[in-house]
Amino acid sequence: MQTIAMVSSPYKQKFAIPRQPGLVKHAYGVIEMLPEFSHPDFLRGLDAFSHVWIQFVFHETADKGWSPLVRPPRLGGNQRKGVFATRSTFRPNPMGLSVVEVVRIEQQEGKSRIHVRGLDLLDGTPVLDIKPYLPYADAHPGALGGFADERPDTGLGIAFSDAAEAFMQQQSEYPQLREFITEVLAQDPRPAYQKDAHMDKDYGMHLYHFNIKWRVHNEKNYVFSIE
Repeated sequence: MQTIAMVSSPYKQKFAIPRQPGLVKHAYGVIEMLPEFSHPDFLRGLDAFSHVWIQFVFHETADKGWSPLVRPPRLGGNQRKGVFATRSTFRPNPMGLSVVEVVRIEQQEGKSRIHVRGLDLLDGTPVLDIKPYLPYADAHPGALGGFADERPDTGLGIAFSDAAEAFMQQQSEYPQLREFITEVLAQDPRPAYQKDAHMDKDYGMHLYHFNIKWRVHNEKNYVFSIE
């Protein structure tokens, strides 16, 4: 296998990455083609497609081993399923597959970049392949989703402290930072086994170059600090 591109993502650590693509619409990223794949011919015609499939390597977990049984977070981390019945990152071959929306394709100064949104990829992820998404073949509205048949809904609201609100207003680099944080926390990134036992525990996550701290209190994600 040969890496063809690298991912630039707002997710700087595995924690807080949504468990599926498309759940966080304001997650913008860039797929930058490596020099040997940057000639415009490689991406010719791709701008006619709204979405693409990204095949990539779980590079952060590739050396962590795997098991035939895993505990899906969707089931609270308490039930075991076969690794091939899940989308666990711990697999015999550490490869992932995500569909993302194409925002625009940039070709400048010998470099080719695909700007995308809705991604669920860690910053620095190696890309193995890119394929166009074909609605007539790839979309199956009547398909069954097993134990993950419905879109997750945590039911948690969100609130920001005055300091956090002020910080978001003052920074101008990411005008939709508030929406992005809200969508990420709506997925409840806490480990499944901690959701009931640590209701008032403080958590932190890195999005872009910000350190965001929050806790769950009274059925709400309360963001009390952004640095």
